[in-house]
Amino acid sequence: MVVGLSPEISPEFRRSLNQTRTLPGLLTMKNLSRREWLENSMFAAAAAGSLPGAVASVRAESYPEPQPKFSVADKVRVAVIGVNGQGGSHLGSLLNKTNRPGCEIVAICDVDSEVGKKKGVAVVEKETGKAPKYYQDIRKLLEDKEVDAVSIAVPNHWHALAAVWAMEAGKDVYVEKPVSHNVREGRIMVETARRTGKICQTGTQCRSQKGTIDAIKYVHDGKIGEVKIARGLCYKPRKSIGERGTYQPPKSVDYDIWCGPSPVLPLTRPRLHYDWHWVWPTGNGDLGNQGIHQMDIARWGLKVADIGKSVFGFGGRVGYTDAGDTPNTEVTVHNYGDKNLIFEVRGLETPALKGAKVGVIFEGTDGYVVLTSYTAGAAFDKDGKKVAEFKGGGDHHANWLKAVRSRNHSDLNADILEGHLSSALCHLGNISQRLGESVEIGQLDDRVAKLPGCDAVRETLDRVREHLKANRLGPETKLSFGPLLTIDPVSETFVGSGASAAAPHLFREYRKGFNILST
Repeated sequence: MVVGLSPEISPEFRRSLNQTRTLPGLLTMKNLSRREWLENSMFAAAAAGSLPGAVASVRAESYPEPQPKFSVADKVRVAVIGVNGQGGSHLGSLLNKTNRPGCEIVAICDVDSEVGKKKGVAVVEKETGKAPKYYQDIRKLLEDKEVDAVSIAVPNHWHALAAVWAMEAGKDVYVEKPVSHNVREGRIMVETARRTGKICQTGTQCRSQKGTIDAIKYVHDGKIGEVKIARGLCYKPRKSIGERGTYQPPKSVDYDIWCGPSPVLPLTRPRLHYDWHWVWPTGNGDLGNQGIHQMDIARWGLKVADIGKSVFGFGGRVGYTDAGDTPNTEVTVHNYGDKNLIFEVRGLETPALKGAKVGVIFEGTDGYVVLTSYTAGAAFDKDGKKVAEFKGGGDHHANWLKAVRSRNHSDLNADILEGHLSSALCHLGNISQRLGESVEIGQLDDRVAKLPGCDAVRETLDRVREHLKANRLGPETKLSFGPLLTIDPVSETFVGSGASAAAPHLFREYRKGFNILST
């Protein structure tokens, strides 16, 4: 049984997931070697001409040399799409005159007209003396030829679609994390960027922070010995989002556009904005919200450049009953052969681990490195003595604008490919957890003993038990314990046992008019 997909999967969609050859844009490589796939991608590009709007794959060597589009004197005309929450940070960054002398915000797009005008248009006008255009519908914005680039801070279910549409419309893109709502659309984003030659930056700003960069170099230089385990931590208390019921969206919101590619379902939580993170049709839980930052750093430090060989996850939403679906307690383990990336989400009160609550720990044979924020961390020897410190910030939007001017995606600190791979890990962990069997946490030891990295996972499980106990939850507390899913990292698909149940979660059915494979 496939769990958690809404609406019910149609027979046509299920058949499409099982096809050996797929339409251009789905970009799977089942039964093909990497060389065959690259060669066949030329056929896909030609086929796209007969399939309007399909996203085709093109061999990298067939791309023209990038040509500068903007001189130093030219202004890059930017639209900010979504100005609530993180979108406000985008505005602040792009309005910074010292760091952004060649950038002009010419348009604001927000599906909530009150938010768009008050938090977007009014803010820009006050800062610059000139009011930008306002759009409620992204489709109208993307028709605007006076917009060169877009900075996207909308709900997760819109990230990939907004970015793909923008690139197809000739705009460069900065897109928030996670870049995708599911695995396959992330790969479509990568291929769209390469095919169109557009610059697409991922909003994992840690990749532009000196403290993080220096810490990763320290790990890569072997200063803590061989690293086989990286731990990502999202110890971030999250309270109940309120009782499940039927609520009305704000009158200032075009709810049809807000739903976009997801089904138009009744609003079942009190607050439309932000709490979309905690329901599956639009969000990815804290693993894909806060956790994607630390997942990205952990993968970066391990020097792994694909989505791994296997994954499993366990967790649940415990401690309260509310309108949320996603876990507030979760562990996912991603196996890369001799390396494991272990991620922990804790939404209930919890102490730090080695000084970190929202951070990353690299465990080496000669010591360990702990990153405790986006910009700071330290290295320790095996006895726990501090031997090095890392600190310093950076400017992620400035890095994006540099690449927009150079027309070279290699200038990006967080190219869309990096965003896709790290976001995919979050989705994979969630898939296993969602497909899991409800098991009392006190009965999980035998199951853990059979898994890759079992010693490290058992130690993690013991700490989860202590965490739940501290929050007055006993060994009878049930968590969803997911299957061990084997991955083909080249095709980015599941193989072997459990593949048929897990495969539908790699993609989604898109609502008519909001299909990622059409523009």
